[in-house]
Amino acid sequence: MDRPLRLISSNPVDQLAHMVEALLVVASQPLSADDLAVAADDDVERVQTALGLLAERYREGRSGIVLEHVAEGWAFRAAREADEACGRLFERPVERGLSAAALETVAIVAYLGPVSRPEIARIRGVAADGVVAGLVERGLIAEAGRDGEGGAIRYRTTPLFERVFGLESLAALPRLDDLGDDPARIRARLEAVAERRGA
Repeated sequence: MDRPLRLISSNPVDQLAHMVEALLVVASQPLSADDLAVAADDDVERVQTALGLLAERYREGRSGIVLEHVAEGWAFRAAREADEACGRLFERPVERGLSAAALETVAIVAYLGPVSRPEIARIRGVAADGVVAGLVERGLIAEAGRDGEGGAIRYRTTPLFERVFGLESLAALPRLDDLGDDPARIRARLEAVAERRGA
């Protein structure tokens, strides 16, 4: 008679790793080591050790899911080899169907944000109202205050943006000099708007 497989571990770090794994599975957004330590009622250092254990366990190529550090926290994602199958199972409007205008706009917000619609329009050379509204609806950008009292709304990227694009933080964005499409022109336009804002 077959007996069910039971995972038994007396190692405290393994037990903590199981708890951290469960917390990450039920979380709706990436969780920092501090968040996990509070939820697990444990030390941050021990949680970081448990995260290292889990990251190795779920390393790309070893499992259908991967643990990664994104949006200044930790989260599970589907392995890249399963992207097509996941796409067939779920509609993923956030990741699919971003127009060139939307990609350009979200890049401006990521590199220069918080930034207003008029500033985005000056950089792109065309009105940005519809594109900005679409990015807000998809959750990739969000309001981040106003220019002065009652001025234009400013926008910043969200943790979802970092998660969708696989960034640990905005600091992980490629440098403008590394982009193939005339980085000098892009940089000049961004810097011109930044100078006007500072004036």
